[in-house]
Amino acid sequence: MSPLRWDVLLVGFVLALPVLALGLRGDLTTEEMMNRVLWCLGAGWAVVAVVRLATTPRTPAPQAKNAASTSDDAAEPAEHSPAV
Repeated sequence: MSPLRWDVLLVGFVLALPVLALGLRGDLTTEEMMNRVLWCLGAGWAVVAVVRLATTPRTPAPQAKNAASTSDDAAEPAEHSPAV
């Protein structure tokens, strides 16, 4: 999954809003703000990956052969050879 997908960028931007607000207020330097914005992008990627994993439907497991189907062959009467 690419970290530049639209859903990853959207979640990363939502997570980065408080960081951007702190940067605009002056509590964070530009370098600190940019480092934390990159962490928000990584956190957005992780959130989207977990949500996609949780919402993807499972594929059904292949059915194993029943033991009854193999015993059907054994249940047939054996062919007898003609008496000589």
